[in-house]
Amino acid sequence: MLNEHFYHASIRRTIAAFGTIFNDIKIVRKDSAGEVKQISRVPLAYGPKQKFLARLDTQPDLTDQRVAIKLPRMSFEITGLTYDSTTKLPKMNKVTRQNTLGDYTTRNTLYTYAPYTMSIQLAIMVKNQDDGLQIVEQIIPYFQPDYTITINEVPDMNIKNDIPIVLSAVNLTEDYEGDFLTRRAIIYTLDFDLRVRFYGPIKEQKVIQLTDVDMLEGAVDDFGFLEEYIADGTSADGDIDAVVEGKDETDDGAIT
Repeated sequence: MLNEHFYHASIRRTIAAFGTIFNDIKIVRKDSAGEVKQISRVPLAYGPKQKFLARLDTQPDLTDQRVAIKLPRMSFEITGLTYDSTTKLPKMNKVTRQNTLGDYTTRNTLYTYAPYTMSIQLAIMVKNQDDGLQIVEQIIPYFQPDYTITINEVPDMNIKNDIPIVLSAVNLTEDYEGDFLTRRAIIYTLDFDLRVRFYGPIKEQKVIQLTDVDMLEGAVDDFGFLEEYIADGTSADGDIDAVVEGKDETDDGAIT
């Protein structure tokens, strides 16, 4: 069962789609007269916020001329995966798609997915409160409490689904300790939940190409009118050609 390799990059696609939502957030700094002096794009990276905070701690002195990590900055990471029984479909359900190579005698099939809920935490790290408020207020209005995106989950089968991203919590952490020369970090953490569907391997299944059905009018022993229905799908274009023919029978049941 587990000796066949397959990989649909389900988590990778979900993470990439999630990151694109927040990769173009900007902050604006103004002078005392209210004129815009600077517009900065907030960097976004995948990784735990502890790594970025540790990088800040390596250079706590603001007078140090070495290159330091810049704030504001955002990072996100997966914090958990849990099975979602509320969206589970029957195990034997299949998704079927015509072979992309133009072979009309086979179809690609895929059994139904295993549904999971993925938890992702977005960390917003800033050095002053106004930057943090600008970023948070550009995110929260779109989640009431969810924001829906479309993900091409299995490109080979052209399976696309709408995935709601739910904002479940917003928390603030601010460190007041240290002297005036120590770098300050204000951290907003936003917790999100979204669905991830895991699909199994794609199987190739043969197609029924010819169907021949005889239909009898009346009881079986009455030897009434017999109609033959033939559905032939062996044509080069893959279309099904249906032919209906009538047959007359003698009194002894022989077809003429």
